[in-house]
Amino acid sequence: MRREEFPIYQEERLLKILDHLKTRTQLSNADICGLLDISRDTARRDIIKLVEEGAAIRTHGGIALPFFKEEIKAYKDRANAASGQKLRIAQTALPYISEGDVCFMDVSTTVRELCSQVEKQLTVYTHSLDNAAVLAGKSGIDLHLLGGKFHHDNRFFYDEAGVLQLNDIYFDKAFLGAAAIMQDGIYFANREDALVKKLATGRSGKVYVLADTKKFSLTAAFKGIDFSGMDVLITDGDPPEHLRSVLRENGIEIILTGGEGQ
Repeated sequence: MRREEFPIYQEERLLKILDHLKTRTQLSNADICGLLDISRDTARRDIIKLVEEGAAIRTHGGIALPFFKEEIKAYKDRANAASGQKLRIAQTALPYISEGDVCFMDVSTTVRELCSQVEKQLTVYTHSLDNAAVLAGKSGIDLHLLGGKFHHDNRFFYDEAGVLQLNDIYFDKAFLGAAAIMQDGIYFANREDALVKKLATGRSGKVYVLADTKKFSLTAAFKGIDFSGMDVLITDGDPPEHLRSVLRENGIEIILTGGEGQ
């Protein structure tokens, strides 16, 4: 039997919800139902009341304390700043694309920015849904989207038949992002995605990796290419010394968004 059959006044419920919020910062609708043993409709009415009174803010699927709104704003500010970094990296990479190039463009938000900037006559192969959406509206692009199963989290397509197409193509240039730049190469979050990049870069005349500086301190699970398989790193800041020395040893050119090359 639900406690709602022995009514608790809404004011009492709201106080209990706020007490839990003080220790947990956020609560989902399901959390509130479980804590007070109430229905979803009752939890929804309580959430609306707390939000109307300014005691909480709505989040996806629940509520949070008002100060969490500042954390959300700070996150959005950081995301916007990161978008600026990606745009600057993409704009720095743009002059390295020549009219008539056959290019591979990988799954990466930075490479997507590059796709949005390019206005030349090109042939582009990609397994990225977002790249394809951007390039489909450009009449000068001969666009080829590799097919297969769609991976929702990373927004790319993959199957063995699609990957095998790469064995019959020579790319003038390949443009890749990175989940992490580690001591022995460029790493990615998804095994199938890493395999596509490995095959494409092995069929490319020149390989460009576009990555912001935070990628120097991250880790990821799947190596896509060794440093010996890339030619140019375009980034927005100096790599740390331990990576810089490895990049130099492999003859990789480092191009900074400020226009400097190393």
